[in-house]
Amino acid sequence: MPHYSDAQLKTVLEEVKTIAVVGVSTNPVRPSYFVARYLGLKGYRVLPINPGHAGKMLFGQTIHASLSDIREPVHMVDIFRRSEAVPAIVDEALEVCDGLKAIWMQIGVEHAEAAAKAEAQGIAVIQNRCPKIEYQRLFGELRMGGFATGIISSKL
Repeated sequence: MPHYSDAQLKTVLEEVKTIAVVGVSTNPVRPSYFVARYLGLKGYRVLPINPGHAGKMLFGQTIHASLSDIREPVHMVDIFRRSEAVPAIVDEALEVCDGLKAIWMQIGVEHAEAAAKAEAQGIAVIQNRCPKIEYQRLFGELRMGGFATGIISSKL
C-alpha cells in the first residue's frame, strides 16, 4: 500500500474545491453515497458521475454519465470503481478535466501504471484511501467523537 504523509493528504484536501465522484451511488447506504454527501457538507462542490443514473439529481447536482459531460473545472476525481476501471478513468480525467489537481482512489482501489501516468503530468495521486476518513482524521473531527483522545478506549 502506498504511503502518504499527513501533510500530503492535507494539502490535497485543502487545495481542491470541486470533486467529481466517479461511481457514486444513489443508494444512501452505499459508501460512495455517504462519502460524497459528507464531502458536500464540508463545503466541497461534489459532481456525481454514474452512467446508470445520468440525468437524475443527487445532492442538488445533475448526475453525469462521464467526466466528459462536465462543463466546469474539476479539481479532484474520487474513484469508486474497481481497480481495473482506473486507467480509462484517469485517461479521461487527464484529457477533459480543466483544473485537475488530484486523482483519489478509494479504499481497495489501486493502479500503479495509471497513478504514474497522472503523476508524470503533475497530478497528485492518492490510492487506497478515503477522503472522508482522512478529512475527519486530519481536521480533528475524530476527536469530537472521543476518538484519538485517550478518553474512549476499547480496553475492558
